[in-house]
Amino acid sequence: MLQTAALTPDGPASGYPVGEFLRDISGISASTDLIDRKRRSRDYFWYSPILYEQLKENVADVVVTPRDEAEVVRVAAACAARRIPLTVRGGATGNYGQCVPLLGGVVLDMGLLNRIEWQRPGLVRVQAGARLYDVDAATRPHGFELRMHPSTKRSAQIGGFVAGGSGGIGSVTFGGMREPGNIVAARIVTLERTPRVIELRGDAAQKISRAYGTTGIITALEMPLAPVQPWIDVIVAFADFIDSVRFAHTIAMADGIVKKLLSPVQWPVPQHFSAFRSFCPDGKSALSAMIGEMSLESFETLLASSSGTVTYKAPSEDVPGKVPLYEHTWNHTTLQVLKSDRRITYLQCLYPHNRLVDAVAQVGAKFGDEVSQHLEFIRLNGHMTATGIPVVRYRSPERLYEIMAGYESCGVLIANPHVVTLEDGSRYKRVDADQLGFKHEVDPLGLLNSGKMRSFVPQTA
Repeated sequence: MLQTAALTPDGPASGYPVGEFLRDISGISASTDLIDRKRRSRDYFWYSPILYEQLKENVADVVVTPRDEAEVVRVAAACAARRIPLTVRGGATGNYGQCVPLLGGVVLDMGLLNRIEWQRPGLVRVQAGARLYDVDAATRPHGFELRMHPSTKRSAQIGGFVAGGSGGIGSVTFGGMREPGNIVAARIVTLERTPRVIELRGDAAQKISRAYGTTGIITALEMPLAPVQPWIDVIVAFADFIDSVRFAHTIAMADGIVKKLLSPVQWPVPQHFSAFRSFCPDGKSALSAMIGEMSLESFETLLASSSGTVTYKAPSEDVPGKVPLYEHTWNHTTLQVLKSDRRITYLQCLYPHNRLVDAVAQVGAKFGDEVSQHLEFIRLNGHMTATGIPVVRYRSPERLYEIMAGYESCGVLIANPHVVTLEDGSRYKRVDADQLGFKHEVDPLGLLNSGKMRSFVPQTA
């Protein structure tokens, strides 16, 4: 089992030369306050009862908050010289312990590197700590918006989304983060005695995508944008969950209908949508959608031949003080249930594109009320399919793994969200070869987010 740095009354039992490190980075903001270290050594790993037990005591020795890339370089050099692990923290909205330091050491909080460096039609360059909400707010007046964002848009940082996410609102049109063209460039700092600053462009930028910060410290990103659309939020109620999936698939496949979100959720999950509860009839499954205003009539025309009923329709508003519909989709759906029922957890799945509806029906027949299904439509590798983020009644780790095996027996791939390593959390049970090789180049001592890439063997000298 991986050795971790657990919290003791005096701090983490790691033994790193923190005093020497702090002298090395003199002038850079750093905190050794216990409460601050505990707070900034956590993310939303508590969604998983398995990860909660594994990670709840983990804490950094020191939290460092750089103001610019030059300070990042100094911190990286000091960590390499002192052999101290470094874990990068963005908005800490991830669910797998991506920013939890398994071996103590330094947590590098990127929140102050939040400047938008420039924008032009269809493209923006931002520092890694910029909040996605702020990026969108800056680009929309110029006629463009982010192609995709997580349901945690209001608090997530763009560097964390690229390093830890896979897709989100907008992926039904633009695919996942790892689709070619969805990251234009990434600027990173290596973790070596003499750190390098490297610009990764095009396909090379994928070396840092969903790598949990193990393959370089991201300091800036160039991201493509989409033309701003007037989005309409829609909720459609269905008596039968399968009907909601069928209709969502019809809309997903209708290339002429402009859409940003198609999220069918099985009853009783919608009863937890407090901000939209009056639009979610008892016993009915709900399809949450974001449809371009120009396509709304076509959407409703296709709906007329289905069994669904529109219960809510309004212009999408993403403003302070109002809970947006998208915060009831993707993994925010799980959070809405967890607010009132901590006995549940979730899974992450990928349905076969060529038999999606049949696979959904199979899973439903196999698990009944023990699993409430929730799909998010997404375009992957040129095919329209759906990821699944089902809400699972938690009984034990053993039963949870039985459910995962049951999904796989139906031809549904599982990306296990109850583990901390890249390989074990992947649908393919391995880390990308380019990422593994690149880590040897940029982090030869294995200090970046140590323990998260199981396949990596660090240099010993």
